[in-house]
Amino acid sequence: MGVTDRIRRIIEYKRISSRQFCLEVGIANGYLDKVKDVGSEKLLKILKTYPEINPEWLLTGNGPMLRDTGAGSFEVTRIHTPPYPEPEFEQTINLYDINAAANLQTLFEQGNQNIIGKISIPNLPRCDGAVYLRGDSMYPLLKSGDIIIYKVLNNIENLTYGEMYLIDYAIDGDDYLAVKYINASEIEHHVLLVSYNPHFSPMDIPLSAIRSLAIVKASVRINTMI
Repeated sequence: MGVTDRIRRIIEYKRISSRQFCLEVGIANGYLDKVKDVGSEKLLKILKTYPEINPEWLLTGNGPMLRDTGAGSFEVTRIHTPPYPEPEFEQTINLYDINAAANLQTLFEQGNQNIIGKISIPNLPRCDGAVYLRGDSMYPLLKSGDIIIYKVLNNIENLTYGEMYLIDYAIDGDDYLAVKYINASEIEHHVLLVSYNPHFSPMDIPLSAIRSLAIVKASVRINTMI
């Protein structure tokens, strides 16, 4: 039984849906269906959300699923699950004009410039900003004109494979800004950029080509202006 199987055991134990689990933990809906290896950041979120879960069992499969409280191990059935977790904090996120910045790094460094609006969404994980999406490589999951809300990744060593990122990179003198899934590459010192749109082929790029990264935490789509 792998980590994702044990996470599904937790979902069954809590008697909630996968969507509700993602909402409570604060991860993207459908995340468990996209990855085989769950990063340490996600595991810490699960243990923080459900403190009764035994960390050793979650990480290795050893021992009981629930912590030993000293009074005997037993499971408690949740009678009522609120539709949304109580918000831990409120935040207002700046919506930036990416076209006005020279590149993504400039946008990150000049956080008080190129602001064209504000966004506030209940229960949103901590984020650093938002921009309008350009291009159709993630269509139909995301489409051009959607707003993506991101958190800056300051150290590329903290990159989690399988997540969606806003990435700024340069190859052969050309600059690129895209939203892609980043997976492990079979080429040393490279990463594999993967689109949701099947018309876009996966592409290996060297790690040295990446100038800036931000993990996509949420997205907003406006369906009509009327």
